[in-house]
Amino acid sequence: MGKATRTTKLLLDLGKRDQGGANTAKQAALTATVEVLNAARGFYINFFLAHPDKLAERVLYYSEQHLEMRERAISAHELLTWAETCTVATKAHPHPWPGWDFSERFPEMPCEYRRSVIKDAIGKARSYLSNLANWQKTGKKKGKPGLPGARNHPTLYQGLITLDLAQFSTKERYVRLKVYTGERWEWHNYPVRASRYFQRRLTQANWEKESPKLVLHKHEASLHFAQTKQITAKKVVERKQDPDLVTVGVDLNVKNLAVITVRQHDTIMKTLFVTDHGLDQARFKHLKRIAKKQHLSGKPVKGEHSNQELWRHVRRMNEDAAQKVARSIAEVCANYPGCVLLFERLRKIKQRGGSKSRRMNRKQANQLRGKINQYAKAKAFEHGVVTVEINPHGTSHYCSRCGAKGERFSLLGGKRITAKWGKLFACPVCHSQTNADHNASQNMHHSFYHEWHWRPQHPPPSPVKPSG
Repeated sequence: MGKATRTTKLLLDLGKRDQGGANTAKQAALTATVEVLNAARGFYINFFLAHPDKLAERVLYYSEQHLEMRERAISAHELLTWAETCTVATKAHPHPWPGWDFSERFPEMPCEYRRSVIKDAIGKARSYLSNLANWQKTGKKKGKPGLPGARNHPTLYQGLITLDLAQFSTKERYVRLKVYTGERWEWHNYPVRASRYFQRRLTQANWEKESPKLVLHKHEASLHFAQTKQITAKKVVERKQDPDLVTVGVDLNVKNLAVITVRQHDTIMKTLFVTDHGLDQARFKHLKRIAKKQHLSGKPVKGEHSNQELWRHVRRMNEDAAQKVARSIAEVCANYPGCVLLFERLRKIKQRGGSKSRRMNRKQANQLRGKINQYAKAKAFEHGVVTVEINPHGTSHYCSRCGAKGERFSLLGGKRITAKWGKLFACPVCHSQTNADHNASQNMHHSFYHEWHWRPQHPPPSPVKPSG
């Protein structure tokens, strides 16, 4: 049993007014809203850190399961009620604590926004106090946790946003938000960039929708709708006992971004190559321009970022490729319910030598592998597929047919060149020749089942010393 999560983005149109985008006043209202909520969040972080004993308070409750009174930590909802009682002026509590009058500092703030920042402040304060206590137990002088920051993406509870999915079938698509103009809180309509895909994804069955977040960046603003789904999946140990188990091995590379093989009953049933479509070469050209510009500009100034547009383009290329490859892997897993997804357990890949642009390109390629791994795990889990990271030792050096040690080579100008980066693999025992990435992908299944080279090697028993 587990919970799958996903996020659906709805972009706000901040383009030119004559092209259907929001005007400058509405854009300024979004910035003012985020700033005032950050200030309110900082107010409550300071409030909770000034009263740490309340966060650690234990309360009594009656356990219906054990039929007795028990003790538990105070809940976030109880802390929220206590914080509002101490800081917000109401008819029941007209006089807040001295120095902590929230109503005076943030007049007319909607209660939904106030409660969202209180919940954020509770989590940040508790996390800080927990990390501080763990650091104090270690007795170290360095590594003291810093105070929590107040910046966060605002959460839009019910009553702060109005979104009619029925209107998304028309050309005029708007979302209604309650924002701060700098003087008062008002409702404003914001044009959005949506599609039928967004509407279908948001209304998909078995997915519970949570409160959206307003994510404001320098060049764009968007609403992030988080969704959760309960997943029932067996453990890997239980699945291994199934004689009809299907395993999906994925070997991640540079040119062939993913080589997917599907195995059942000791037979490879399906193979799929997902290429980069020229991504590596295009990324290298952009990084070459960046390296050249950095060389011409000299030593960089601390705190300044150069070539921001080029770097943003490179990151978008990687992000797009990672999402597409992960979707291809998840689609293969969806065709085999109850299968196990296999990845190599790769942690440290250091690229040495070569020019600066080549080193940066290899670093970006390694980051892309990590993104594919992360996104594919999440997308596959939505279908009840569990992911396992197998031992990668020898997957590129042993034959997937007979288990003998072979060699990698490439053909350059009609000549065979043996190299560890070779695109082909040859076995001297069974004389088979195949694509090296495909051979590695097949060996991942052998590693998962502990076959051939990956059999567990038990150390010999130590000799028994004679008594006496």
